[in-house]
Amino acid sequence: MSHKLTLKKLQKMKGQEKIVMITAYDALFASLFDSYVDMILVGDSLNMSFSGKPDTISATIDQMIYHTQAVCSRVEQSFILFDMPFGTYSDKESALRNAVRVYQETEADAIKLEGGREKVEIIRHLSDNAIAVFGHIGLKPQSARSEGGYAIKGKSEAEKQEIIENALALEDAGAVALIIEGVKPDVAEAVTSRVSIPTIGIGAGVSCDGQVLVWSDMLGFFEEFMPKFVKQYMDGGALVREAVQNYAAEVKSGTFPDEAHTY
Repeated sequence: MSHKLTLKKLQKMKGQEKIVMITAYDALFASLFDSYVDMILVGDSLNMSFSGKPDTISATIDQMIYHTQAVCSRVEQSFILFDMPFGTYSDKESALRNAVRVYQETEADAIKLEGGREKVEIIRHLSDNAIAVFGHIGLKPQSARSEGGYAIKGKSEAEKQEIIENALALEDAGAVALIIEGVKPDVAEAVTSRVSIPTIGIGAGVSCDGQVLVWSDMLGFFEEFMPKFVKQYMDGGALVREAVQNYAAEVKSGTFPDEAHTY
C-alpha cells in the first residue's frame, strides 16, 4: 500500500484480497507494522499483554484513548480500529458519548464492540450518528467472567445458527465489518458467505476475509499461555533475554561502552 486504507477500500477487499490485521498499543510498534498490514487494532488485549491484568475487563476509555493516540501518531497507511472497553457501550447514550469522544480525541477510523442481537439498537444508533462500527461475535473476551471462562463457540447446530443470526442482525444494523473470534471453522465460513461485509477471524479458521493476531502472541513475547490458534513467527522473549543478558555482561565487565560508542 502507498496510501491510507479507507473504509471503502477495506470493504472492497472482501472476497478479493485477504485482510491483514494486527494489534498495536504504541507508536514504536505501530510504525514497524504499518507498511506490512492493512489494519491495526488498538485492542483491549493491552490490558493483559501490556498491563499484566488477568483479563480485559478493567481497561478504561482513558487508557484506550491514550494508546490509540500513540498509535495514530506514527501510522500513515493502516486502517486504525479502536476497541471499546467494557462498560462504555451499555446503552445507546453512553455508547454514542464515548464513541464521539474517541472520534474527537483520536484519528481512529472505526470502533469495535462486542455482542450480538442485543447490541443491534446501539450499533444502529452509532451508525446513524456517523460512527463506523465493527461488530465482534463468537467468543467475547469481555463476557468471560459472566460465562465462567473462555470457550469455543459454534460446536452445536443451535450455536451455529445463533452466531449466523447475530452476524446478519449486526450487518442489518449498520456494522461495517465483523470480528469473529473462537468459533468452529464451518461457522466462520457460513457467516462470511452470508454477510456482504468483511469478516476478520481470530481462532476461526481460514475462510474469513482476513485474520488478526495480538502482536505479543505472534512475536513470542507473551509467554504465560498460547492459544491453539496463535502461530509464533519468532521467539521474541528468548531474543530479548539474550540481548539484555549480553548487555548486562558487557556493563559488568567494563567492555561497554567501548571506543566506538563513546563521543
